Amino acid sequence: MRYFKKLLGKKCYLSPMTVDDAEQFTEWLNDLEVISNLGASAEPITVAGERKKLEELGDKHVYAIVDLETDKLIGSTGLNNIHETHRCCSLGIMIGDKSYHGKAYGREAIGLLLGLAFNFLNMHNVLLWVYEDNARGIACYKSVGFKECGRRRQANRLNGNWRDIIFMDILEEEFAAQQAGA
Repeated sequence: MRYFKKLLGKKCYLSPMTVDDAEQFTEWLNDLEVISNLGASAEPITVAGERKKLEELGDKHVYAIVDLETDKLIGSTGLNNIHETHRCCSLGIMIGDKSYHGKAYGREAIGLLLGLAFNFLNMHNVLLWVYEDNARGIACYKSVGFKECGRRRQANRLNGNWRDIIFMDILEEEFAAQQAGA
């Protein structure tokens, strides 16, 4: 697979998505361990269905996360619900390859995507949500400057347990200060 270095970091880069990755995403999205923090359903995902979704994402700000050293696809990230008038959007991320969990690839990919949102797309506020029991995700988001801005109580049930959804956001000036201090 050939990827394009749209946004380049030290460990990874973001490349436009391609339908050729449908099989890999189908594998990840059928792994309950991977999707338990994504809010994705336990319904089976087919290669044909994933291919169709990837085709629809062609002109959106959704990117493959690729290991810089090996050019290996490890996940995806993107900006959704872009509102140009109010200069806000939401962010999502998935590190599908579990061997890359906890190694700061997600943090770097989010930093690259926030740079795009604030410096090129003129966003002012970027929002995301995370389940309260996703400590690794919460720590990652805080490390790049996200702050809790709200909570939806007992809004998701997993394995018989209710969990809150935490909403976090970052403002343009907070990102700029974070970058200046880095």
